[in-house]
Amino acid sequence: MTPLSEMARVFGRIGLLSFGGPAAQIALMHKELVEDRPWLTEAQFLRALSFCMLLPGPEAMQLATYSGWRMRGVTGGLLAGLLFVVPGALVILVLALAYGLYGQLPLVQSLFIGVKACVVVIVIQALIKVAKKAVKGPVHIAIAVASFLALFALNAPFPLVIVVAACVGALVLKGEAEGGASAPQTSAMATLKTIALWLVIWFAPVLVLALAAPGILVDMAKFFSTLAVVTFGGAYAVLAYMTQAVVGDFGWLTTAQMVDALGLAETTPGPLILVTQFVAMVAGFKAGGVGLALVAGLVTLWVTFAPCFLWIFAGAPYIDRLAHMPRLSGALSAITAAVVGVIANLGLWFAGAVFFDTGTTVQPVPVVIAVIAAALLLWRKWDMLVVLPICAALGLVLVGGI
Repeated sequence: MTPLSEMARVFGRIGLLSFGGPAAQIALMHKELVEDRPWLTEAQFLRALSFCMLLPGPEAMQLATYSGWRMRGVTGGLLAGLLFVVPGALVILVLALAYGLYGQLPLVQSLFIGVKACVVVIVIQALIKVAKKAVKGPVHIAIAVASFLALFALNAPFPLVIVVAACVGALVLKGEAEGGASAPQTSAMATLKTIALWLVIWFAPVLVLALAAPGILVDMAKFFSTLAVVTFGGAYAVLAYMTQAVVGDFGWLTTAQMVDALGLAETTPGPLILVTQFVAMVAGFKAGGVGLALVAGLVTLWVTFAPCFLWIFAGAPYIDRLAHMPRLSGALSAITAAVVGVIANLGLWFAGAVFFDTGTTVQPVPVVIAVIAAALLLWRKWDMLVVLPICAALGLVLVGGI
């Protein structure tokens, strides 16, 4: 049995180094848990990844939680999941408060330009990595392209894209059932007890909040709880919906602030869905200052990640059974391919927001910084933690005049 101290060391490092969005985070976990250590087999990792892709919420965080559960049960799952989230959440906390206090300063805006230009390249790099793992033949390519076109050209709802991809995968990508996969045994009653426990953990604080402090915090708790249920494919897939609600329906942030939020979430460790924490804290800061911002961030973190533990702890005992269900395995592999199209769609949207102003005029400085970032990341293979500060400094020099 793997010692908890060793798990804390490894998953703590994963949490601190999990930059670049879900694709990069999944690649990092694969290296740490499959390549460098015999903690998961390749088949176990891919089955768990496919399952997490099917769930609402951040797939990388849920994959980490499953990996910890696989080794040390619920304790291991909680340890791995929390260590994946907490470092990034602490960074977002500091950045959100700084943004609320100083975000409109020209110097800070100049730094953001460099960071966001670099993030465009990071998304491209992550897209390449996940595509190499998920796209394994002409059917996968067709699914990825069709998913991109459905979202980009037709504005199709993501759940519909997922359902269609799953149906195609079940019919076309049916594989052979594997032998020898050990499926942990559980009972329906145990699963129901797990679901009931985590539903209470999820909703009890929301109920207390509704009774004690109705207002913007309750609105946030309800909205982000809903978001936790519909975020199939992770934060990438739901960003457009979240932007519409946060900017248009609630008026919590502006579109420019949403772009800043995504840029900061992309450049911090942890799951990209931590953008919800940033959004809540900035909205809380505008509505009531630092105190409300802190509470809003905590509430949002709770309702965003409590459901993730529910999905994994209830579903983890059944994941290995996918090895004996070739049609379902085919469906899940198709979903993984579809998410490639989702990431490409969001990457294009993000690039448009960074490289163009409110019209169609190209912004030369972000383009120049992105070209430099591409040369360093994609050609020279420099580490992202080195390239990001360079790009931020370029933004300060080229825009801020430092």
